[in-house]
Amino acid sequence: MNYSTTEQAIFTVSQLNERAKQLLEISFSNVRVEGEISSLSRPSSGHWYFSLKDNKAQVRCAMFRSNVARLKFQPREGDKIEIRARVSLYEARGDYQLIVESMKPAGEGALLLAFQQLKARLTAEGLFDPQYKQPIPKARRVAVITSASGAALHDILTVLKRRNPAIEVDIYPAMVQGQEAPAQLISALARANRDNQCDAIILGRGGGSLEDLWCFNDEQLARAIFESRLPVVSAVGHEVDFTIADFVADLRAPTPSAAAELISDDQRESLQRLMQLRQRLLRAQSAHTHQLQQRLLHLRQRLRDPARQLEQQSQQLDQLERRLVNAWKQQQQQRQWQLQGWQQRLQHQHPQTTLSGLNDKTARLSERLQRGMQRLLEQRRQQLGYQAGMLQNLSPLNVLGRGYALVQTPDGSVVQNAEQVHSGDMIKTRLASGWLESQVTYSHPASNAKES
Repeated sequence: MNYSTTEQAIFTVSQLNERAKQLLEISFSNVRVEGEISSLSRPSSGHWYFSLKDNKAQVRCAMFRSNVARLKFQPREGDKIEIRARVSLYEARGDYQLIVESMKPAGEGALLLAFQQLKARLTAEGLFDPQYKQPIPKARRVAVITSASGAALHDILTVLKRRNPAIEVDIYPAMVQGQEAPAQLISALARANRDNQCDAIILGRGGGSLEDLWCFNDEQLARAIFESRLPVVSAVGHEVDFTIADFVADLRAPTPSAAAELISDDQRESLQRLMQLRQRLLRAQSAHTHQLQQRLLHLRQRLRDPARQLEQQSQQLDQLERRLVNAWKQQQQQRQWQLQGWQQRLQHQHPQTTLSGLNDKTARLSERLQRGMQRLLEQRRQQLGYQAGMLQNLSPLNVLGRGYALVQTPDGSVVQNAEQVHSGDMIKTRLASGWLESQVTYSHPASNAKES
C-alpha cells in the first residue's frame, strides 16, 4: 500500500538510528569476517576498538572486555584475522560497526601450502617409505612425550591403566605448542633413545587448530623421528588432524587414547563397544548442545538487553576519555610554550645580565682611565724634565762651575755690593767645590773702583 508524504511516519534521528540498529542486529546476528587490523586502540576500560579492512573497504569494530579476556593471542596492527561478530550501529554517531565476539589469526591457507611443500620434499627423500617403518610391539614399558599438564597425558595414562595396569610409563615432558616446542620435542626423543629402557614411544598432544599443531610439522622433528631407534607412535590431535609427524612415525594413531590402545594388551575388550557408543553420545550431545546454544544466542540477540545500552555508554565513556586526554595534552603543551616564553623574558631581564653589562663597561672605563693616567704622567714627566733642565741652567751652582764665587756674610746674606761689608768683617766665599772663610782687609765701593 502506498502512503502520501503526510501519512508517512516522521522519525527523529535517535529513532531512525535505533530502528536501523535493530534491523542490522536481527539480520546479521552472527557473521564471520576476515581482514587486516588497522587503527587498533586499547583504552583503559579494557575494550578494544579497531578497523577491519581489505584492499577496497573497511569497517569499524568493537570488542568488549569480557570477549578480549578469552583471546589466546595478542593481535597487532596489520595482522590478518578472522572474527565472529554481530552487525550493529553505534547510535550516538550513527556509525555502522561490528561487535566482535571471538577472534583468531587468519592465514591457514599459507600454513597449509607450507605443509604440503614440506610433505612433498620429505616424501621424495623417502622418509615416509613403509620399508623404514618399525613394527610396534605390545609394550611393557612406554615412553610418553607430551605436555606434563595436557589432557593427552591424562588420556594415555587412563587408557593404559584400564587396559593393562602392569605397563610402566616413563614421561618425558615437553612443550607441544609454540616456537620452542620443536626443540623440546627433539630433545625428549633423544633422551628416550639414550635411556633405551622402553619398548616404544608415544609422541602426542590433544586437538587444536593448524597453528596449534604446527610444531609437529617441523622438518628437524620429522628427521629426529625417522632416526629414532625406538619405534614411534604419533598421536597428534583428533582423527581429522594430520601432521608431518604422523607420516614419518612408525605408526599413526588418530588420538592419544588410541595410541595407548594400540601399544597395550587389551584386557577389557568387552568395554570397547561401550566406549565407542559413549564417544558417539558425547558427539551427539555436543552437537545438540551447540544447536541449543545457537538458538539461545539468536533469541538473546532479538531480546533488547540492558547490556547493549551499557556497551554503548561504555563506548561513549571511552570516546570522552580520549577527548579529555587530548585536551589535557594540548593544555600542557600550551603551558609549556608559555613557560618557555616567560623564561626567555626573565633571562633577558635577569640582574646578572645587567651586572655583566656594567662589568664590561667598568672594565672599558678602567682601561681608558689607566691609559689617560699613563698619558698624563708622561706629560708631567716631560714637563718636569723640561723645568728641571731650565732650573739646572739657572742654578748658581752652574755659574760657580764656570769659575765664579758666591760671597755671603756670616748671617747668610749674599754680598752684592762692596758697601755691604767693611774692613775687618768676616765673609764666606762659596766656590764650585767647598767654602772659604776670610776677613775683609779693605772695601772698594763701586765709585772708588772706577777711580782706581
